[in-house]
Amino acid sequence: MLSALMNFLNACLWPTRSDHHHHHQDGDGGRQDGLLWYRDSGHHVFGDFSMAVVQANNLLEDQRQLESGSLSSSSSSAPPYGTFLGVYDGHGGPETSRFINHHLFLHLKSDHFGPPLGFAAEQECMSADVIKKAFQATEEGFLSLVSNRFQTTPQLATVGSCCLVCVISDGTLYVANAGDSRAVLGQLFKSTAAAGDVHATQLSAEHNASIESVRRELQALHPDHPDIVLLKHNVWRVKGIIQVSRSIGDVYLKRSEFNREPLYAKFRLRAPFSRPLLSAEPSITVHTLQPHDLFIICASDGLWEHMSNQEAVEIVHTHPRNGIAKRLVKMALKEAAKKREMRYSDLKKIDRGVRRHFHDDITVIVVFFDTSLVVSRARGPAVSVRGAGVNLPHNSLAPCTTAGAS
Repeated sequence: MLSALMNFLNACLWPTRSDHHHHHQDGDGGRQDGLLWYRDSGHHVFGDFSMAVVQANNLLEDQRQLESGSLSSSSSSAPPYGTFLGVYDGHGGPETSRFINHHLFLHLKSDHFGPPLGFAAEQECMSADVIKKAFQATEEGFLSLVSNRFQTTPQLATVGSCCLVCVISDGTLYVANAGDSRAVLGQLFKSTAAAGDVHATQLSAEHNASIESVRRELQALHPDHPDIVLLKHNVWRVKGIIQVSRSIGDVYLKRSEFNREPLYAKFRLRAPFSRPLLSAEPSITVHTLQPHDLFIICASDGLWEHMSNQEAVEIVHTHPRNGIAKRLVKMALKEAAKKREMRYSDLKKIDRGVRRHFHDDITVIVVFFDTSLVVSRARGPAVSVRGAGVNLPHNSLAPCTTAGAS
């Protein structure tokens, strides 16, 4: 059975690229091994971090970002200072996640469409309201892009992205989420420290129709749409189309003027709608950092499909910091291979596109907190790491089969 499956997959691939298992370093200090990109370690103003990304789709739809230093473009003597993390899990294509990666943090720092001072600069401190406004401005920017290109590139209206953001500033951790990516805090309390127990606390609210409370929320918001959530192929989806109820983009489900020709008929809804079926508003959690808060794991849902919150924080706590994000990704891939009764080494041989049948794109960022630095409000060098991670040569061949977006 396994050998037949592998023969089918291999027959569906173009000739193997010479770079498939080649390790090389990029300008972000990261390294690449085939479809896996990783940065084993780095420093932000409050401690260390580690990143990893593995590609499954034909085009990598995930993006990731870390910015550390000033969180405002203001020339104020005391601007907000800290670390910003973003995990952007795209669907339907990579365009929305790339747009978020280029615009959301800039909106957080500076409002290009309004006053000369940015959202953060207006208050000279970070806040949930600042983050919410940055999400809104990013959504409006992408909506404008779709509007301008609708006649020539209508499919852009069907592209969207989950958006998970964490901001560490002034001893406070802000977690904002639209979609089903997840942020999990690793905590070590004195009462359990003797046993070496680490506790997982999820700080992000998820917006996925598979969750009963999300379905109830959608039904309450759309009483005139009895089919607002449908069970298709044993999966709950909004209008039978998409699993997430909140996202950036997906404007064909938010504005009826984009749910018409020239959009492809398969995306157009039969029943008209007057209010957005999806929302771009994030759920925001504000947490005051304490000495027992050790680290936070921010990851796209591709990771959490294969491990629990508790399993993830135990892996981080019981292994060296260096390379910990890569370790989490590899553990998820090993679990994905195990579910298909195959070896991890065989899974690694499967190329992008076909790989999506086994797991999703996975992005992981692990950020550690140095309590002394958080409390002292230390000032360190600015750090900026962003992009998709995986960079394939322009002339590399794609597989002949691609999986549809979730």
